[in-house]
Amino acid sequence: MLTLRQATADDAAALAELLNAVIALGGTTALETPFTPSGFAEVFITGAKCRSCLMAIAEDGSAAGFQLLAHEEYLPAGWADIGSFARAQPRIRGVGKALFPETVAVARGLGLTTINATIRADNVPGLAYYSGLGFETWKVVAGVPLLDGTPVDRIWKRYRVA
Repeated sequence: MLTLRQATADDAAALAELLNAVIALGGTTALETPFTPSGFAEVFITGAKCRSCLMAIAEDGSAAGFQLLAHEEYLPAGWADIGSFARAQPRIRGVGKALFPETVAVARGLGLTTINATIRADNVPGLAYYSGLGFETWKVVAGVPLLDGTPVDRIWKRYRVA
């Protein structure tokens, strides 16, 4: 059983550790640089772009995952970007699916009309996850380079909230 709640700055260390483990595994996030707890808080919890950062807490009280909504200037008015991250080890199945309905409710409460997910084309599980939630591809950006220069397409998917 997972407990869901908004993350606070006090959660930044645990969530940065969770995200850094995902980044270290590679292949499932466009993020490539690890976060300090304060850097994580600024980007995902307290910063000006952050609209919501819901976290899932496992039965043992540890962070199981989080899902964020962020305002990005490159998106139309009424849109927000989503990011979904689940703990790599030990993995708990269903974290993202548990978080999404609450994220949609938050989006509605904020008056958002659309949620955008930008997924690496080589992130097959991520593409399947967002498609399974009802996201539809609306844009492809070809050959976005990773830090090592490797080009990887980005698939943009949208979910209509309203």
